[in-house]
Amino acid sequence: MAAKRALSLLPLPLILLWLAAFDGGDAVWMTLPPTGTKCISEEIQGHVVVLADYVVVSDDHSHIPTISVKVTSPYGNNLHHKENITHGQFAFTTSEAGNYLACFWVDGHNQGSGEISVNIDWKTGIAAKDWESVAKKEKIEGVELELKKLEGAVEAIHENLLYLKSREAEMRMVSEKTNGRVAWFSIMSLGLCIVVSALQIWYLKRFFQKKKLI
Repeated sequence: MAAKRALSLLPLPLILLWLAAFDGGDAVWMTLPPTGTKCISEEIQGHVVVLADYVVVSDDHSHIPTISVKVTSPYGNNLHHKENITHGQFAFTTSEAGNYLACFWVDGHNQGSGEISVNIDWKTGIAAKDWESVAKKEKIEGVELELKKLEGAVEAIHENLLYLKSREAEMRMVSEKTNGRVAWFSIMSLGLCIVVSALQIWYLKRFFQKKKLI
């Protein structure tokens, strides 16, 4: 119901733009150095499906170098880890919101063979959904299927807006707490300066009185 209300409020060009973005996913070309690690990350909210395929691309088809892959959650949990492979896939549903990190590096016995190119097809949310299975299960096609995709895109937009709203509220609370602490620290610093100044005046006055200078 919320998605339908959002659909009626959004302009058609904006909806089509979002739908195109969600359908396409993200394809990334990455060049791995002979030594070291390269990573990609994406900030994803909780309860979102993530699907990614990766493959090593080499001009020499007789010898394709192997790589290692490790995917971790924002809290450092290991979601996918493979070694000595030329291609693979990982899929999971996020359990926590934050930056999900996928790191790639060249296997030790391939180091020194030069840079290696890796193609990564990273999809999240609506883009990772298997629409062919949905169409077969619900027996829909053509315009109905496109409308189903559009509804899914609007739901994803609505969820993203709610997520951004919650993040904005969290950042505002952190900012307000920080401002409050800075204000208290400033007041305490000012009070301490006043107390120290008063003690200095009292000490100097007693010192001059003992020396009979005043």
